[in-house]
Amino acid sequence: MNPAFQPMPLSRRAALQRSAVGFGWLAASSLLAEKSPSPISHLLSPAAAKPPASAARAKRVIFLFMKGGPSHMDTFDPKPLLDRDDGKPFPGAKPRVQFAATGELLKSPWKFQNYGQSGLPVSELFPHVAQCIDDLCILRSCHGTNPAHGGALLKLHTGSDNFVRPSMGAWVNYGLGSENQNLPGFITICPTLAHGGVNNWGAAFLPAWTQGTPIGNAAVPSDKALVRHIAPRLAPSEQRQQLDLLAAMNRDHLAQTGPNQALEGRLNSFELAFRMQMAMPEAQDISRESEATKQLYGLDDKVTENFGRQCLMARRFAERGVRFIQVTHSDGDVQWDQHGNLRKGHTKNAAEVDRPIAGLLKDLKARGLLHDTLVLWGGEFGRTPAAQGGRDGRDHNPEGFTMWLAGGGVKPGTAYGATDDYGWFAAENKIHIHDLHATLLALLGMDHEHLTYRHAGRDFRLTDVHGHVVTDVFV
Repeated sequence: MNPAFQPMPLSRRAALQRSAVGFGWLAASSLLAEKSPSPISHLLSPAAAKPPASAARAKRVIFLFMKGGPSHMDTFDPKPLLDRDDGKPFPGAKPRVQFAATGELLKSPWKFQNYGQSGLPVSELFPHVAQCIDDLCILRSCHGTNPAHGGALLKLHTGSDNFVRPSMGAWVNYGLGSENQNLPGFITICPTLAHGGVNNWGAAFLPAWTQGTPIGNAAVPSDKALVRHIAPRLAPSEQRQQLDLLAAMNRDHLAQTGPNQALEGRLNSFELAFRMQMAMPEAQDISRESEATKQLYGLDDKVTENFGRQCLMARRFAERGVRFIQVTHSDGDVQWDQHGNLRKGHTKNAAEVDRPIAGLLKDLKARGLLHDTLVLWGGEFGRTPAAQGGRDGRDHNPEGFTMWLAGGGVKPGTAYGATDDYGWFAAENKIHIHDLHATLLALLGMDHEHLTYRHAGRDFRLTDVHGHVVTDVFV
């Protein structure tokens, strides 16, 4: 053999075409993968767990998405100068591109208090999360590029606000796979269908198995949020026969036509759906959770029940090996988008999520999951320090805002970066959305410059040609 010749590894497709048992054996191997992992399981199951490229601080992500844009100077970034200069003009130059006209400076309607050993300030909007402040790493200098919800959501979720690109959950799923072959590697609970919709959890040109599996949507109460058609109409043995016949027919087809990623992705989805029929209902069944746990998440209160159930499901998915779980708070009209009625809207929204989020953090910590679960909280942008809506609202502000991390190898009880004295612009240790994505991938043991996918003649990545890892927030 020519020593310079390197034989191509046997592809998954070729392995299936040459296998006498085909997809039937694939299903069995996937069901047994967690108990008896083997090299062939990676070959035959594209979603099988893969080792990270480098030492990982986190194994999974829970993204708590506050749709609409929470106001940072009313939650986790107090601005004393806003109190002093309330009603005065903003002393600097406002952004060249704004979503709408803004008026004079508006102080926060809520008081801040220092909490924990770290002494970090938290608004009275979040009394329960404040009790977890020593577990948080608050990023006060985030910034983006788009002042509109649609573009900003896409930027946060996919890294691009003007092209269809894979979502960050899809990239994480692609890079690391799932630890549970009977559940999707990426699940989004009650996602919004607006402002980018499915593109915010889609796979774009990545393999189809990497995309998010939605459970309900923002218009559906979380107790009604189920995977569609999860209840089988046929016995498992009959379904298995159908899938085996379908696999055999498609093996013959692939042998004649050659590679077909779309067809292979569809077959993979059939197999996953078959396995999910047992795993998904069990994962979503919270009836066996203790009353104390349900109370921890706020399921005993109508105000917190809906989001509390979402957070509890997120924990259940996390402990079952789902790699990326997104939980969205969005109820249509109110959201966190208070151009007017700031006091009423932010009070309502914070009351719905504060106790469930604190419950999730405490529960993860008590179960030993927080140290390797990265929790990310935030919206698509912040709000302006200048007023709208009769001095009871704030406009969109992508120039500077706050997100926070917890667990997963970040420094607890710390605040990183800063906006200017009034909170309009990220000013110190600025963190662009690309930097946030690069940092998230690094915490999971992946290099954002090396996690690439070849498409349309070039290599693509979540951070495109940008992004710096913010190692200062690492433990």
